[in-house]
Amino acid sequence: MELPEKLRVYHGCYHTLRPLGTRQRMMPGEATTSHFEIEIERLPDAAIVRCRGRLVAGVHDFLYTEVRQFIPECKRIVLDLTDLTHMDSMGLGTVARLYVSAKSAGSELELVNIGKRIRQMLGVTGLWSVFTTIGENGIRMP
Repeated sequence: MELPEKLRVYHGCYHTLRPLGTRQRMMPGEATTSHFEIEIERLPDAAIVRCRGRLVAGVHDFLYTEVRQFIPECKRIVLDLTDLTHMDSMGLGTVARLYVSAKSAGSELELVNIGKRIRQMLGVTGLWSVFTTIGENGIRMP
């Protein structure tokens, strides 16, 4: 039996989720698709969301929709950005929106394994100090 690609996340399970319709307009000569996917590990009081690919316009709402369902149930949501290769302003806005939603509901959104380019973007926009970055402090993820 083949399972659908988009599944509800259950305790202790991993599921890879990909948005539908990930095509976006690009300049001539550039790649025509934007690949973005997440893998969610659900723990009793936390959710770890591993992001892969490009968090850009056209796929940013996918991240918000999938992560928002864990707020306020999860008191701790960790976005692991190890395999995130690019983030544009729409992706950054989505992460900021998730932060505000989590904070308003009494949850905590943390970013870990932030790449150099994304770190620079957070610094330029003044958002670097807003996010909790546990990866740099040697704290182990759940």
